[in-house]
Amino acid sequence: MFTPVTRARQHGRDGRSALLLAAALAVAVPGILVSACSGQSGASAAGGGDAVTAAGRAATAGRTALASRRPEAVRAVRLLSQAAQAAIVTSYQGQEVATRWSEGGGSVLVSSVWHVSGGQTVTQTMDPGASLSSEPYLSSDTDSQAPEGVLGVTAPLVQLLESHYVVAYAGTGSADNRTAQVVEAWRADGSIAARFWLDDATKLPLERVVFDTAAHVISQDVFVDVSFSPGASPQQAAPASARVSAGSRGPWTDPLSRHQLLALRHHGWVVPSELPGSLSLFTGAETQAAAGTVLDFGYSDGLSVVSVFEQHGNLPDKMPGWRKTKIGSHAVFVAEPDQRSLTWSGHGTVYTVVADAPAQTIDAVVGALPHDGPTGFWKRMSRGITRLASWANPFH
Repeated sequence: MFTPVTRARQHGRDGRSALLLAAALAVAVPGILVSACSGQSGASAAGGGDAVTAAGRAATAGRTALASRRPEAVRAVRLLSQAAQAAIVTSYQGQEVATRWSEGGGSVLVSSVWHVSGGQTVTQTMDPGASLSSEPYLSSDTDSQAPEGVLGVTAPLVQLLESHYVVAYAGTGSADNRTAQVVEAWRADGSIAARFWLDDATKLPLERVVFDTAAHVISQDVFVDVSFSPGASPQQAAPASARVSAGSRGPWTDPLSRHQLLALRHHGWVVPSELPGSLSLFTGAETQAAAGTVLDFGYSDGLSVVSVFEQHGNLPDKMPGWRKTKIGSHAVFVAEPDQRSLTWSGHGTVYTVVADAPAQTIDAVVGALPHDGPTGFWKRMSRGITRLASWANPFH
């Protein structure tokens, strides 16, 4: 039987967004416990009191010619790259607040974050189902070579964003009562995909809003109550309740190269190079648990991020904290209350998908991965045929 494994997620080690798997913070995902920084609505979105330029306001209205934004792409990419670097070199603390909306409602998670320039990050996320905070997470990145980003802005994800979207500079605005530079990402069909607010002084990301193809907001991530405290380590700046030791880090490998990840196919693992939604394989790692090897594959298009965990074994029929449901024709368990963590058994492997992505993308990803067939039906048919044969055979 599959044995759930718990770990503190080294999301700094693979360059994945700290907001990557916001909804998974309060649940032990089979094969893994994923830690993330997340949030609630807090900073101002475009419009209203935000002084976004005419180009930014036109973006909200819908679709404008992509060609008119291409000349601003170089400036936009430069700003986003500076934002990714700012997450490394700037000492700061604040609250990351992530809000997600779907047809079934919305969810909010809030994390306190402390980071020291060129060093570690401590995050402590409020468990939405409890009055006390969950266990704090200590970044494993002590040398600043694979840092955690703020609001999904890391160097690898900026590269993916540039390759999947048209990015453009959209003028100035404000977030968390600070002047900000605004950068937008546009789809090839001319629809707005996302908007970023970057602190004018430090370039640290302060807000990110993601839109669906109809320009409806589906997520908003903000970094609020930000302060800059050079010289103080996160362990010193964080309150005692959020201080953790380096020994709390999980025993995960450094990120494997794409070649190493794809080579795992020869050892019986399922490693798609791409998943639905234009999600490209860009990182991965492995660890050894009591029940065997656990693999973690990261996929993204620069905005949406999906983690796929694999471990050989099978799930029990019932799991506390998880609800059995169907996605398409496939039976899966979904974690309560986040709805963004799903797990199932398929061909002797347990798959766990934890995603910060639109619902349709999550559904397509789940459908693209292996599942056991309708064995229950055929087993029942087999038993029925056997009974019929026994009735027809008087010598049985």
